Amino acid sequence: MVSKMTNLLLTLHLNLLTLLSNLFSHLTSLFFSLLSLTHALLIVLGFTRPNQWEPPTFLDSLLYSPLLHLTTNLYQTLLFLRGHPFHPPPHHSRIRVVCLSDTHSLRPPSIPRGDLLIHAGDLSATGTFDDLQDQISWLSSLPFRHKVVVGGNHDCFLDRASSIHRTRGQKEKRKLDWKGVVWLQDELTTLEFEDREVGGKRKLNIFGSGWVRRCGGDDFAFQYDDERPPWEGRIPVETDVLVTHCPPKGHRDLLLGCPSLLAELWKVKPKLHVFGHVHHGEGVESVFFDECQAAYEGLVLRTAAVEMSMLKRWFDFQGLKYALSVLRYGLQSVLWKWIMAGPGSNNGGVLVNAGVMKGNTGRLRKGRGTVKVVDL
Repeated sequence: MVSKMTNLLLTLHLNLLTLLSNLFSHLTSLFFSLLSLTHALLIVLGFTRPNQWEPPTFLDSLLYSPLLHLTTNLYQTLLFLRGHPFHPPPHHSRIRVVCLSDTHSLRPPSIPRGDLLIHAGDLSATGTFDDLQDQISWLSSLPFRHKVVVGGNHDCFLDRASSIHRTRGQKEKRKLDWKGVVWLQDELTTLEFEDREVGGKRKLNIFGSGWVRRCGGDDFAFQYDDERPPWEGRIPVETDVLVTHCPPKGHRDLLLGCPSLLAELWKVKPKLHVFGHVHHGEGVESVFFDECQAAYEGLVLRTAAVEMSMLKRWFDFQGLKYALSVLRYGLQSVLWKWIMAGPGSNNGGVLVNAGVMKGNTGRLRKGRGTVKVVDL
């Protein structure tokens, strides 16, 4: 009798556990279904972005990390108050640099005048020989003393490792006519410009490379895995102007840039770094290579770490020290500039995301400021 009662209780216990397990499974499934539905609804209403290639909304930034969101706004405000990171050499002609990127086979209707034209990759939409040759011919026709380009992940024909060369047969044997346009891939070139103020020449050392973090299939060009970035020791220290397709981590976009490229940027400290790739990140940003910038980038890298879960990002008390350092060093720099009338180190630089596409619409942006201009 006792044995039967024990078996009965055991059976009831197992049935209850099975029931609870099934109930938990159904509730979990329901929760994630509701979560997916809510996410889809937020995307439709425009409160969140559908993917990382679209510009983050206010809600996206807040949900990702409230601390990073607030610190980023603080950092950008401090950069504005600090003013220009460097001044062109006095008593010499300025070199006007006009910056483009991500034209994707299109042509901006108005290109400002200048001395040097830089295109930071993704000239073409399809990556074919004909598409690239058309863009090169257009760039060659523009009235600049020098024109420099790097490839992008869509410029497949430029990369012999792209699968486009294995699938399109005879086309790979054709050679592009660069028509005076300088294409750089892991190369440094020195260009001369007339100094109209004092006579003689001014020189710029320009290093260019089209490498990007892997973001597509084998047909895409110049891709690398995060475990094997190509940047360490590759950029010469004498570089004045750096041109890459990939952005550095934490600048003009918080997620898609490369931390290894950022580390090399600190070693070289170019006066100008032109890049593209992330369409919604277009714009100009000052860098001072100081404690304020280091603290901000430290918070970005910490927040983006793989092991940082959403809960940790939301309650990142250790990250507060980075945010407070941004505030401390940033205010010191602003007070030195505006109250103490300090001259500044003049060792800073300018980062330019030169993308001209309107997000991922396939259309060019319009209006003033579409094409970026920097004086060196």
